[in-house]
Amino acid sequence: MRDRFGFDLSKNTGAPYWSKPQIGRRLFFRHVASAVGGYFLLPTRPMETIAKADVITKATAKNVIFIMMTGAPSHVDTFDLKEGPWLPATFNPTSYGDVRFPQGLMPQIADQIGSVALLRSVRAWAGVHGLMQSWVQIGRNPASALAKISPHIGSVVSIELSKPNQTLPAFLALNGQPAAGSGYLPAENSPFQLTAGAGLPNTTHRDGTVRFDARYSLLQDIDSESRSGDIGGGPVEMAAWNARARSLMYNSNVDKIFTFDQNEKNRYGNTGFGNACITARNLIRADMGTRFIQISIGSWDHHTNIYAPNAQLTPLAKQFDGGLGTLIADLRADGSFDQTLIVAQGEFGRTTGAPNSNAGRDHGLQQSVLFAGAGIRGGQVIGKTDSFGLDTVEPGWSADRYARPEDIEATIYSALGIDWTTTRRDDPLKRGFQYVPFDAAYNFRPIDELWG
Repeated sequence: MRDRFGFDLSKNTGAPYWSKPQIGRRLFFRHVASAVGGYFLLPTRPMETIAKADVITKATAKNVIFIMMTGAPSHVDTFDLKEGPWLPATFNPTSYGDVRFPQGLMPQIADQIGSVALLRSVRAWAGVHGLMQSWVQIGRNPASALAKISPHIGSVVSIELSKPNQTLPAFLALNGQPAAGSGYLPAENSPFQLTAGAGLPNTTHRDGTVRFDARYSLLQDIDSESRSGDIGGGPVEMAAWNARARSLMYNSNVDKIFTFDQNEKNRYGNTGFGNACITARNLIRADMGTRFIQISIGSWDHHTNIYAPNAQLTPLAKQFDGGLGTLIADLRADGSFDQTLIVAQGEFGRTTGAPNSNAGRDHGLQQSVLFAGAGIRGGQVIGKTDSFGLDTVEPGWSADRYARPEDIEATIYSALGIDWTTTRRDDPLKRGFQYVPFDAAYNFRPIDELWG
């Protein structure tokens, strides 16, 4: 059973945040305000109109780097550190103002903590890997009616922000297959998938440039009649695809994005994740059309021996730290940090307190998410959990409830200047596709407190 703010009333672990007298008074005044403003909820006002009222986007970001931490990292060992006799001394818990952080586990991110905001009041809807990985990436329940045609968040960004004749796709996915594609949106909004560090494949021809150009020219001559005839859009669309592919071939500016030397790889930790962070940095610097970059790193599913020195959490966290810490530093140095929103999250969190009987941590709903860039105020924590990190005790943001994947989706859109309340009317089911699904009980919205 849940209350109107989305909290589980059946929970009996810890003191729920609404039991505190000062917060109870705040909720009372919210009820009064709702009554005074009740005309907003009259049946004559469509719910869609209510959701769109007074939409003001932040519009501080030009680009997004979305880091999908597949497998679900332990929040109490990373972004919401909780200390106990189980915690290795090598984690070196250190305070940076109000932020308690495992400096020994992630020293390079610790060096950039003044540029990072940690959202600690996030709650997953379920503790199932596949379900929640999809949920996080499409911003809605994968079992809902529109889920099968729902595009990835990056595909929505693509259709909103793509420009004619850009060289690179708007949505790139590095080191992993996204949980969704373009859905019902046109195919050009699909994620362009690559393994970082190996260069862009298939951009040269085995017989050389001269022979390739001759063959490409012959193809254009053969296809010219079908493209100019009134025989439907297929040939025209294929020609457009060929032209976009051709723009990537024998293009030194493109090659520079995806090819880098060993010294650069070493700076970022000499890992697959580090290579993806270099690629993301280069994509932003090149400004050739890419607006949403997803990087996958995992697996964080540490049910056993989570603190083993050379396995499980520590080496994976070192990869994450070396890549992200250096990326933030480089973006700050070249001036693109304030135009780039960075979001790093898993699909849910993990159990708290002492590790389980296998010295690991099982699935838990409470989680924390890292944000940086795009004008976000760094060095802050939003939300507070109980002493074990089991549940939220102070949400810390205007909705006064758990932050959900839909709220993070709305935050991404708002940062890019995209109206998160948009409803498209071109879906094949004719039900109306909402960028962020509207729910009267939750009223999903951006977490504006990230900007201070």
